[in-house]
Amino acid sequence: MKKIKVILVDDHAVVRAGYKILLKNIDAIEVVAEAADGEDAVQLSKNYNPDVIVMDISLPGMGGIEAIRQIILLDGNAKILVFSMHEELVFVEQALQAGAYGYMTKSANPQLLSKAIKQIYNGKKYIDDELQKRMLYKKSTEDDPQLSDLSTREFQIFCLLAEGLTAAEISKQLSISYKTAANYGTQIKNKLNVTTVADIARIAIRHNIIKA
Repeated sequence: MKKIKVILVDDHAVVRAGYKILLKNIDAIEVVAEAADGEDAVQLSKNYNPDVIVMDISLPGMGGIEAIRQIILLDGNAKILVFSMHEELVFVEQALQAGAYGYMTKSANPQLLSKAIKQIYNGKKYIDDELQKRMLYKKSTEDDPQLSDLSTREFQIFCLLAEGLTAAEISKQLSISYKTAANYGTQIKNKLNVTTVADIARIAIRHNIIKA
């Protein structure tokens, strides 16, 4: 079976060693090279032609964002997964605009790293769940002033209601009381000036948050 060739890019040797141990147990993945800075990452991408590059963006010398740009200039089909401590959306947006294929924070479950690598290798973008929710919240609230009245938590529950979950199911999924979930549902309806869950679903469909 062909293995997915991976280059690890992080300025901390101990971090790279940890990733390498984690990925060593995955039969389908082989770490072929490591880099500690952006310049080496660009050079190694030329030398090894990897399937996936796992890269931090906080690097000495040439930073990760610029390294992504340089690698994409050399190979427009390069698949780069950013694996960073930075959770701010501005970094996610910069990385994706530079050409990264995915973004994962170091606070995510480490076991998801192999899943992200495989998904990117197969041509599908990967952004960890929490970042996806925050990006969706930002886009939706920018597109509709009505939705901008919702807090991040209210928007999360708005999405769950739109998907058809009941207050009981939401309370279980989010580890909150039934009463709290029900109160959120009432607040959301009041802010959106609607009366039913069907109305919430229609708003979500209009903004492509869920499919009809």
